[in-house]
Amino acid sequence: MFHSVDDVSARLAGTGYLASPAVATTVFLADRLGKPLLVEGPAGVGKTGLAKAVAEVAGARLVRLQCYEGVDESRALYEWNHAKQLLRISAGRNETWDDARTDIFSEEFLLPRPLLTAIRGDDPKVLLIDETDKADVEVEGLLLEVLSDFQVTVPELGTVTATRRPFVVLTSNASRELSEALRRRCLFLHIGFPDEELERAIVRLKVPDLDGALAASVVRVVGALRAMELRKVPSVSETIDWARTLLALGADTLDETLVRDTLGVLLKHQDDVLRATAKLDLDAV
Repeated sequence: MFHSVDDVSARLAGTGYLASPAVATTVFLADRLGKPLLVEGPAGVGKTGLAKAVAEVAGARLVRLQCYEGVDESRALYEWNHAKQLLRISAGRNETWDDARTDIFSEEFLLPRPLLTAIRGDDPKVLLIDETDKADVEVEGLLLEVLSDFQVTVPELGTVTATRRPFVVLTSNASRELSEALRRRCLFLHIGFPDEELERAIVRLKVPDLDGALAASVVRVVGALRAMELRKVPSVSETIDWARTLLALGADTLDETLVRDTLGVLLKHQDDVLRATAKLDLDAV
């Protein structure tokens, strides 16, 4: 998929995703080694966006498994179309059970879910297993066969093995510790908050009409907020939202009134807003 680390950086940038050297290097290695990529970091730093950008540059289909508490095999791997099976059984009243069973447990009645979908077919795919840490521990067992051998076993049909391996990205906000067995099968990448120069470049790319000096001020203020002890510090996505807010308001510079009135774009808890209002010194940033 990629020829070099520089190729990764250039092609991702072409989609609007500015990757740090560490991100570009790990993506290149995941592609070259054929290993799943486990991406951890705070919300809003571009973990999911990375998978989408890779799919775009590869011309691949993005297959997404959104994890949540209670997600199970029928949502992750496959399930049978029970309504259609019952109709088929009803239509063949004079058939023996052996004849009906052979028919109803066939491809026609199978509903593939993301994990099975990702390994079937010859078209290029990117499998995004999003917020893996929100799924129950038992779900990790479902992932191990896919991530180790890129195959899924359907008892009624047999083992389905990938003829073309997908590029796999797992994301995690580290709300719980993932198993060592899962980590061992992946390359690891932590995406934290970007440095000031990179974040400024991201803002200029995403909000090109924003004045350069104001973009720099935005990044410095966000950096000062991140240095505070807040319940939820602003992430890159909030930085971009704030830049768009200031552009929509026609702002040329930042002042205390403007910052105070728009803090709700950056901060999501009232106690954080109050703390930031009390401690933020624009003259110092």
